[in-house]
Amino acid sequence: MTRTNGVLGRRGLRTGVEWSTPGAARARAAQLVAEHRSQQREIVRNPHLNTEWARAAVRTPQLLAAVQEAIGQDIAVENTFLVVKWPGRAFEIPWHQDGIDARLELDPDRSVSAWLAISDATVSNGCLHAVPGSHQFGYLPFSSEAEHDAERGRADQAIGFTADASTALPLPAGSALLMDSRLLHRSGTNTSNGARVGLNVRYAAPGGIRRRDPQSPSPDPISGTG
Repeated sequence: MTRTNGVLGRRGLRTGVEWSTPGAARARAAQLVAEHRSQQREIVRNPHLNTEWARAAVRTPQLLAAVQEAIGQDIAVENTFLVVKWPGRAFEIPWHQDGIDARLELDPDRSVSAWLAISDATVSNGCLHAVPGSHQFGYLPFSSEAEHDAERGRADQAIGFTADASTALPLPAGSALLMDSRLLHRSGTNTSNGARVGLNVRYAAPGGIRRRDPQSPSPDPISGTG
């Protein structure tokens, strides 16, 4: 049975986890911005499968220790997204929950999501906003957002959810935010002068994936017995 407060407690989130030094993270962000600037690429799917920096990032000892504390020693990465928010380019991510989509549903007792700040994430450049404690609503119905002709596609959004108040979660480069798989969160358009770069990670323990689309990548074990 799912724990009342979830794997991360009453608020459903944890900050203050480091995955890199700030300088190394900002250097990586600069490299990624240079790499994707010409095409203004906004989303790169599963970079942990084919780039060494992302493969190392999801295995950072302090980050991995925090994930293990929440869901146990045997950990796999189910999915990653590199997200680049370019300055002045509309890119709103609606209210959603990381643990459910058309491909799968993650057991909230055996999963956790992480957001890694590669560049500094600020209110002006589109940091995450969350509603602490909203994971206790459970998984909500969802649908694809309205068509906006962006190459990145249409994000999922929670149906019928509006927040009267939410908490902005700015993060310095090199730090990470852990979230309960059911926590409702969103982010806004980057209105600053520089790109905002982050890596989304979904971690799962054995038995944590409730259903799967056969076309989705297999989990990548990173600790424990595999």
